[in-house]
Amino acid sequence: MSSSKVPMVLLLSLFITSLLAMIASAGNFLQDFDVTFGDQRVKILEGGKSLTLNLDQYSGSGFKSKNEYLFGRIDMQIKLVPGNSAGTVTTYYLSSEGPTHDEIDFEFLGNSSGNPYTLHTNVFSQGKGDREQQFHLWFDPTKAFHTYSFVWNSQRIIFLVDNIPIRVFNNLESFGIPFPKNQPMRIYSSLWNADDWATQGGRVKTDWTQAPFTASYRNFKANACVAGSSSSSSCGVATTASTNSLTDQQSAWQTQTLDAAGRNRLRWVQHKFMVYNYCSDRKRFPQGVPAECKRSRF
Repeated sequence: MSSSKVPMVLLLSLFITSLLAMIASAGNFLQDFDVTFGDQRVKILEGGKSLTLNLDQYSGSGFKSKNEYLFGRIDMQIKLVPGNSAGTVTTYYLSSEGPTHDEIDFEFLGNSSGNPYTLHTNVFSQGKGDREQQFHLWFDPTKAFHTYSFVWNSQRIIFLVDNIPIRVFNNLESFGIPFPKNQPMRIYSSLWNADDWATQGGRVKTDWTQAPFTASYRNFKANACVAGSSSSSSCGVATTASTNSLTDQQSAWQTQTLDAAGRNRLRWVQHKFMVYNYCSDRKRFPQGVPAECKRSRF
């Protein structure tokens, strides 16, 4: 690189850094989110400490974060639709915009009373998804709040339920596999009717006599890099006490991986509770499973 190009590289680096700020915040639904659809079906309670989404025969409802994030740990406590939730889908995901968008998904597919929810996960990079893994949970997600988390750094994405890892998607760009790392993403959540496919392939329809259906949210937390901030604090390196000081625990997501205990928990979940894995679907991929399936999942 010639010396004449160095200042431009430095300026670009400083510009990117200035657009990203590290935050560690306990969220407020009034301050941190906008309603996307459903109007009065979104109810913000307790001065912004909690929120409910409602679905009736006329409309579902949803919200999105005001901030966009580029890497971080996002936690949300959710209590899902109780009783006969067949046909309903509760979503909680990160997504950018456009035809080549990135996306990291939790989707909760309802079921008839007495049958388990299906937790559907997916990862999109540069507009390509088709990386579904599905699970049944080891508890009833309608009886109490449980914490659903994304850890997203430049090396991997970890999906966690009550801090137990259920899935890891590693950065395998060195093998030509795209990884979400350049597009800031907002947090989205919604509750909507999808009875054409959501429950047992669409065979079980929504029972509208049970409406309105309600999903509840609380304790949103974002330890993350916010895009578009005017702060000059760095992103990807823990800030110092003179800026927005983060504890080691709060900034651990930047390099978080699975230790031996975490790998054991992941194996336990995937052995006992996984009900679909695209990497095992030979009928779907007769020419061979996607390349990332041939690499370590940890």
